[in-house]
Amino acid sequence: MTDQDFTTQVTVRGYETDTQGHLNQAVYLQYAEHARWEYLQAAGIRQADLVAKGVGPVVLETTVKYLRELRAGDTVEISCAFSWREGKTFQVVQRLVREDGVLAAEITGVGGILDLAERRLVGDPREPLRALASDPGLLGL
Repeated sequence: MTDQDFTTQVTVRGYETDTQGHLNQAVYLQYAEHARWEYLQAAGIRQADLVAKGVGPVVLETTVKYLRELRAGDTVEISCAFSWREGKTFQVVQRLVREDGVLAAEITGVGGILDLAERRLVGDPREPLRALASDPGLLGL
């Protein structure tokens, strides 16, 4: 077990690469987004459930450290860990690791849960997720 709470895998597709044959920089963010949704779904939270409750996750800040190349055909494991703190926001740490064990990128971010009617962050982002999750412990709730 790593210090990450959840992992999923993706194989880099050729059309996701740039002219140098590297994974396009924007696709790293798409992989991270994919892993976050997979993580929520593993805990029993579907996108439709969030919308029905009138809330949705938002990304407020993202930092990407590109460390090694990812190329077409590489299998990459994308991890995700939420770090809960007091207040309206939480931190997300994600790592993209090639199948040879090399850390290719680290993505850190700050997120929140938006009240879709009020268009403001909810006071405690853990509450709506805890209420919807069938396995809140998986999310550290």
